[in-house]
Amino acid sequence: MTKYWVVALSDDASNTYIQTAAQLIRAGKRVAFPTETVYGLGADARNTAAVEGIFQAKGRPSDNPLIVHIADVNQLHDLVMEVDEVSRKLMDAFWPGPLTLVLPVKADAISSRVTAGLSTVAVRMPDHPTALSLIAAAGCPLAAPSANRSGRPSPTRAEHVRDDLDGRIEAILDAGPTGVGLESTVVEVVAGTIHILRPGGVTAEQLRAYSKDGVIVEAVLQEEAITTSTPRSPGMKYTHYAPKGHLALVVGSSSVQVAQRIQQLVDDAKSQGETTGILTFEEHADFYHADLVAACGSLAKPETIAQALFASLRSFDEAGISFIVAEAIDEAGIGSAVMNRLTKAAKQRILCT
Repeated sequence: MTKYWVVALSDDASNTYIQTAAQLIRAGKRVAFPTETVYGLGADARNTAAVEGIFQAKGRPSDNPLIVHIADVNQLHDLVMEVDEVSRKLMDAFWPGPLTLVLPVKADAISSRVTAGLSTVAVRMPDHPTALSLIAAAGCPLAAPSANRSGRPSPTRAEHVRDDLDGRIEAILDAGPTGVGLESTVVEVVAGTIHILRPGGVTAEQLRAYSKDGVIVEAVLQEEAITTSTPRSPGMKYTHYAPKGHLALVVGSSSVQVAQRIQQLVDDAKSQGETTGILTFEEHADFYHADLVAACGSLAKPETIAQALFASLRSFDEAGISFIVAEAIDEAGIGSAVMNRLTKAAKQRILCT
């Protein structure tokens, strides 16, 4: 049975829950915990049996590497061989925060199941007091992918974790909704150039200030190129974030044409007996009619779209929606990360007006 603890800042009971969760981690168990991005499923990164338990609970493919979470930059000394100058600048600028760095791993520092056999490890320091307290109390780096069944929308609330993993893990720490709402940006610095392997809460525009050699965005789904190889980062190879129903994404320069195409697709699906849903934004919600119209944040505040995206995708499952059409957004700033997640959720079903 999964234990479920509600935690808050400066609360004696919450501290007891965190300490108990840390004991579970040290005993090789799995604990879901909040970060500023999404909820993570943590286990001792040095313990192969514990790490294998993460893969089993999630149903995660074995060649998909995990991100290691630390609470103190000094923990890097035991994990990686070196930190290049640009990566050091990025750590100073964005840690703690939603940025993951891919660095050369020390031999035998962590389980090879974490790295999927790669010579690198992805590391980040989350910007959440519960996460930092848990890692510090456990006294070890935590391997922690998102705390959901593999392929499902990532959890931004503890109840999402419970829906997916209740009875499959030992404990959940509930500290309320997460802030960013999308997973961390994953980067690897190669010869001074920042390569974005997965877009997230830190944007390409923000990163460009820290490398005179620029930024290259590699976070485009290229299944043909990496079908037989181990991805360098989580989120590069497999379809993720998908609701249970069929999802398509409509892209176009005219919001009127996009709305007309979406409504036509939904009307056609409705006539064939589908239960229908539309993923849109507050400004456009009145354009549409469907069994469920989910207004996912505001175009005037793209960060609210990121915050609401995964919960909105899960709302279609809760309503039993079988056919969903999503409206695209501009890929500037955090829009790049939103579109990355929507494209993967739609399994590349993209329709242009």
